[in-house]
Amino acid sequence: MAYSEDYLSFIIDQLSEFGAFEHKKMFGGVGFFKEGKMFAGIMYGNFCLKVGNSNRQDFIDHGMEPKEENPKKKRMPYWEVPPEVLENKSLLKIWADKAVGEALKGKK
Repeated sequence: MAYSEDYLSFIIDQLSEFGAFEHKKMFGGVGFFKEGKMFAGIMYGNFCLKVGNSNRQDFIDHGMEPKEENPKKKRMPYWEVPPEVLENKSLLKIWADKAVGEALKGKK
């Protein structure tokens, strides 16, 4: 689950149109937070966004599916961002906004 500082810098730059957010190292990766809720992370060596009812179809339409490290454990609600979205700052902002919406629906 390791990541490089160069990759972290790339992700931060790609999120430049998204507005203010925080990030912190956690569990060998990085968590990204807005309004105190985690909406994204660098996990499994990739940038992932929180997925729920409002954005799941976006990921499916791009051929993505949830990562499954251990099939006996509950899946984490974070899916890898497709490369074509990650490389487009404006589109990534839209996807990140939806992920924040899903994060804010979570437990208070």
